[in-house]
Amino acid sequence: MSWEIILMFIILLSTVVCFIFEIFPVDKVAFLIVVSLILLGLVSPEEGISGFSNNATITVLALMILAVAMEENGVIHWLTSGMGKIKALPLLVMAPIFMFVTASISAFISTTAVVIVFIKMINQLSEKYNIPQSKLLLPISFAGILGGSCTLMGTSTNLIVNSVSTNLGAEKLGFFEFSILGLIFLGISIVYLTIALHWLPWGTDKTLNQDYKIENYITKVRVSEDSDLIGKKIEDSFLYNNPEVSILKLTRSGHTHNSPGKYIALKVDDELLLMCNLEALARINKSESLTIQDSGATSDEIENDENSDTENENKADNDKPQGFDQRVFVELLMLPGASLLGKTLGNLRGFMLQDVIPIAIKKRKTLVNNHERMVRSSKNRLKLKAGDRLLVEISKEKLYALDSMENVVVLQEFNELNHNSKLKRYFSLFILLLVIALAASGLLSIMVSALTGICLLLVTKNLDLNTVYKKVNWQIFFLLAGMIPLGVAMHNTGADVWISEKLLGFLNGQPHYVIIGTLFLVTMLMSGVVSNNATAIIMTPIAISVAQGMGLDFKPFILAIMFASNFSFFTPVGYQTNTLVYAIGNYRFKHFLWIGGFLSLILWLTATFLLTRML
Repeated sequence: MSWEIILMFIILLSTVVCFIFEIFPVDKVAFLIVVSLILLGLVSPEEGISGFSNNATITVLALMILAVAMEENGVIHWLTSGMGKIKALPLLVMAPIFMFVTASISAFISTTAVVIVFIKMINQLSEKYNIPQSKLLLPISFAGILGGSCTLMGTSTNLIVNSVSTNLGAEKLGFFEFSILGLIFLGISIVYLTIALHWLPWGTDKTLNQDYKIENYITKVRVSEDSDLIGKKIEDSFLYNNPEVSILKLTRSGHTHNSPGKYIALKVDDELLLMCNLEALARINKSESLTIQDSGATSDEIENDENSDTENENKADNDKPQGFDQRVFVELLMLPGASLLGKTLGNLRGFMLQDVIPIAIKKRKTLVNNHERMVRSSKNRLKLKAGDRLLVEISKEKLYALDSMENVVVLQEFNELNHNSKLKRYFSLFILLLVIALAASGLLSIMVSALTGICLLLVTKNLDLNTVYKKVNWQIFFLLAGMIPLGVAMHNTGADVWISEKLLGFLNGQPHYVIIGTLFLVTMLMSGVVSNNATAIIMTPIAISVAQGMGLDFKPFILAIMFASNFSFFTPVGYQTNTLVYAIGNYRFKHFLWIGGFLSLILWLTATFLLTRML
């Protein structure tokens, strides 16, 4: 083994560790990979930046822009608008319909964009009709992944595998060439997931008030000069014997009293650390007796239980804006690339829109923060991460302003006003169908047809580039651009040949189903903890080398990598949509491990059988 291959494996291992433990954001990891490969001489500078001009990277960017246009012009919402009519159907009928529709749309539009729309829709149905969202969110996430696997433009992974394999001499895949296989996998999965609904949690968090439970709110208030509470004992105030409010601490003249007694009389400028629910928080906001402090509860003031599923901090502004009675609480979901990531409640206000007050953070669990808790250190405070939810307070009249926040999804169940004209909606849908037709017919490549569609939308003023800059998930773009040179480096150093030789030694003389099954299984396991795109870039050259070494047809091997890279069902971190539904659906890791794991096993056996028949 040469030193270049050793360096290559060190970079690969470091990349995998960064992805698994989320040490850095994925786009930052991609930049580190590019610079490392260039400085170590594993790729030339030109090869190091080749990912930014790669056909697959540009195609993915173009398709993301098209998805933005479809969302902004109401096409996705329109295509899913009839789903509310199935609210009266039994869950065993409703779930398959949701999965089928999600998969159908995801075959042509960004899976993440489609699933986000369904998340909002299911939130509304859960609020209005008491439909258990935890029974639907995980199935639609899986269905979106499966639907995207049915066409060449359905997911960035398919485009990456096709691009890498073509560069290595394989035949280019057709638009619908593997759709039959994808539909078989989808059909099996819908049947299985419908049966598996029994093991999904029912969930009890049907509204914001129920979701952010009383133990999730900690806020600090001050007794103002004109307060009716001055001179009153705690036992005589509304704070005592109130099931919705608990006094945790009282601070007076710099001295702190833990669990203050009921006989303590309140004074001006007393600071109280309260635990309360949303309704109580709203009443305190409107009250003239107490002023909510700018700085919320810090980690010096409260330590949450280590086994709690969520940890939250709270704050509000002491300057109540005009029209306060019209203010509402809104829940925001953080996507990768959101500008608010890494911020705490202590410094969020400076990064929020004017008149938006951050109230609380609801954490999602990851492999890293599964046991994360607040400790008694002022520097260790909860930070927003992708998949977390942020509760904010805003004037109802300014709700529209939240749409301008980058990579942030509004999850609150408000009836959205659709200002899009029917002409815009129909024209945008026509453009999407045109792009699909041009790409599927072979008249134009997917990249050229998508770029053509974007130009038509821009010229007709059905797409605004300022919106594109804010809505496009640039993390995916930079991840692809940074990971493609990794595949080049593997080829330059001979690492792919070295790995394939070892695999050939292990698989030599084995039946075809063992060869295909082994590659599929290794790829699927890797995609569960590493980005599916990164997995595809690493495994595609290896699969082609194995096929070439055994003198077998490339296509079954390429399809094995393509499908296996997408099938990230057994962890909540393998695919972005899984991460999004993880906390919202009140799931635990075991739901993905067992339900998603068994689905992965079924699809692995099915794919091995079908792909082996192609050899």
